[in-house]
Amino acid sequence: MWNGKTVSVILMTYNERDSIRATIEGFFATGVVDEVLVVNNNAAPGTAEEVALTPARQIFESRQGYGWASRRGLQEAAGDLLVLAEPDGTFLPADIVKLLAYSADCDAVFGTRTTRELIWSGANMGAFLKWGNWAVAKMVEVLFNTSHLSDVGCTYRLLTRPLAEQLSPRFAVGDSHFGPELMLRVITSGARFVEVPVNYLPRVGHSAVTGDMRKAVLLGLQMIVFILRFRVATLGHTRKPRALSSPDGPGTAIPRALS
Repeated sequence: MWNGKTVSVILMTYNERDSIRATIEGFFATGVVDEVLVVNNNAAPGTAEEVALTPARQIFESRQGYGWASRRGLQEAAGDLLVLAEPDGTFLPADIVKLLAYSADCDAVFGTRTTRELIWSGANMGAFLKWGNWAVAKMVEVLFNTSHLSDVGCTYRLLTRPLAEQLSPRFAVGDSHFGPELMLRVITSGARFVEVPVNYLPRVGHSAVTGDMRKAVLLGLQMIVFILRFRVATLGHTRKPRALSSPDGPGTAIPRALS
C-alpha cells in the first residue's frame, strides 16, 4: 500500500516471455505493490506459464493492440492507484515510488524517458526516438497550453482509480497510439498531472514497433495526426485543473514559510 491506498501494477504483454517473470517479482519486491495484473494480449507461447510461477493475476485480451490491453487492464485492476508499465525490462520497478510520491497531489503521473542521465547504455533511445518523443510532447504542450511534457511515448504512468473510471468510457484507440490518447484525455479532463523522469534500460528481446525504424516512423506520424485531430475536436472543451487552496482561504497555496 501507499499512504493507505492499494496499488495495482498493470503489465500488458505480447512478446515479453523472457522478462515478464523478473518484472513481476521486481514490482512485488518494492513492498508497495498489492497487485500485479498481467494482460495477456495473445502473448508468445510460454508467457502464461511464466506468469503462473508468480503471484500475479493474469487475464486474457484477444483484441490485439497495446490500447486494447491497456484499457482492459484499467478496467480489471483492483487498486486505488493504477500503474501502467512494460514487462520488457526497460523500466525499473523501484521507480514506481517516483510516481506514487505525487499521487496525493495529482490525479495522473507520467514518466519520461528522455532525461539523458537516466538513459542506460544500450537502451533503445537514440537521437531519433528521444528527440521525436520530445518534439511531439512539446507540440502537445503548446497546442493544449499545458504543463511541462517531454515524452509522449513513455508507458510508465499512474492514474488514480476515480480518474481511470472517468476516462475509460471515452477511450477509442486500441492500437499502439493509445499512449497519446490517454495523455490527451487526462489533459482535457481537467485532471491534475505531473511528469517525472524514470530510468530507461535496454530491452530484453526485440520490440515489434520501436525495434523497426520504419514502424517507429509510421507510429510517430500516426500519433501526430491523432493529436492534431484531437485538438480540433476538443477546442473549447478543455477543462483547467482545479487550483490548489491555501489553509487560509481560496487561491493558490502559499507555503507558510514564504508568506
